[in-house]
Amino acid sequence: MRRVGALTAGACAAMLVLAGCGSGGSGGASDTSGPVKVGVLTALSGAAASNYADTESGVKARIAAYEADGGKCAKRGFDVVMADDQSSPQGALTAAQRLVQQDHVYAVLPVSTYFFGAGQYAGTQASGTPFLGGAFDGGEQWLNPKYDNLFAAMSGTDYDKTATTLGAYWKKLGGTKVAVVAANTPSASKAAEGAALSAEHAGLARGYVNERLTYGSSDVGSIVLGIKKSGADVLYAPVSPDTAFALATGLRRAGVTMKSVLLATGYGADLLKSPPTLKVAQGVGFMTSYSPVEKNTAATRAWSAALKKYAKSKSGIPSFSQAVGWISADLLLHGLDKAGCTASQEQLMAELRTDKGWTAGGLFPKAADFTDKGTYSVGGPGDCTFVSILKGKKFVPDPEGSPACGTQIAGVKVSVK
Repeated sequence: MRRVGALTAGACAAMLVLAGCGSGGSGGASDTSGPVKVGVLTALSGAAASNYADTESGVKARIAAYEADGGKCAKRGFDVVMADDQSSPQGALTAAQRLVQQDHVYAVLPVSTYFFGAGQYAGTQASGTPFLGGAFDGGEQWLNPKYDNLFAAMSGTDYDKTATTLGAYWKKLGGTKVAVVAANTPSASKAAEGAALSAEHAGLARGYVNERLTYGSSDVGSIVLGIKKSGADVLYAPVSPDTAFALATGLRRAGVTMKSVLLATGYGADLLKSPPTLKVAQGVGFMTSYSPVEKNTAATRAWSAALKKYAKSKSGIPSFSQAVGWISADLLLHGLDKAGCTASQEQLMAELRTDKGWTAGGLFPKAADFTDKGTYSVGGPGDCTFVSILKGKKFVPDPEGSPACGTQIAGVKVSVK
């Protein structure tokens, strides 16, 4: 467990000094007068750690921007407590238990591939604590009607369903046969199968399918050969960036020309800093549920400027974990603004559960609906996803995916054998 010093809008008032201002206070979650204690659950060690290195900076940048803008609850200040999921389901459970039982955080922001390991605990023993974060782990806790304390800040996805979004997108590009390759996690495997079903719904044939790849594996020779033999011309790969770029390299070397290669992650400044990766990722499409900064809207300009100022980002382009950290923190701040700066945890959750107007400050094309769990199956609210194509040293929004939105396909249930 690692603590991060409190972020405050200014000097602490004398009455808060006695409460422990500067060290996060000592009142725990029940104390609504001192700084808001925010727990962040992410990978700080293990195989997934490099992919979540920017989670902390994303959370802190959003809070800093909120305080600088004079947000409604900025004067309370915020104390961020980091927790390590150790890149495993058991590690996620241990980290969640420590945040709730030992650190007594007001809310937990899970930014973790393995949060499903803590899902049941979060919804039962920890039901009095709000959990607001990226629901891309595929855990059933996000959709459980009995768990009213979990709010999907990003990718609140029902992976048992699929939408027309990706199939329609590939159809516009002239795709005829789909290949899917997924890491062996619940979210990735079902996302890949959902993409294959969406493609079939749009009239594309099913080509190569591998939905059980070891997370982080770069041994993709047989997969590249399988894709080539299948004749697939579009590919969806919810895998780690290392695996994804190994696939891209292998396909190029094998002389396979794809009409679309879509990756679930990878968009961001980290890719642009790596010349070798830039070379192999040319023409690859990167999906985000939020608007890429290259869209150059008022919302993305403000976001990019804040990342440069508060997260020390040279480009102002967020990485995946930085984006999830920012958006998760934004949802917490949105809830506090609505429920009241000294709202109890119960009051915050009650207010959010009726909310239908949050768009992450304009980064989502449609508002999230927290009255219904699992309201979309692709990307973000409205079954929308943005696609950015890497061209040279820039991400270029694809006109066909800015955003690509769809509707859920009735009667289709996603299952992975």
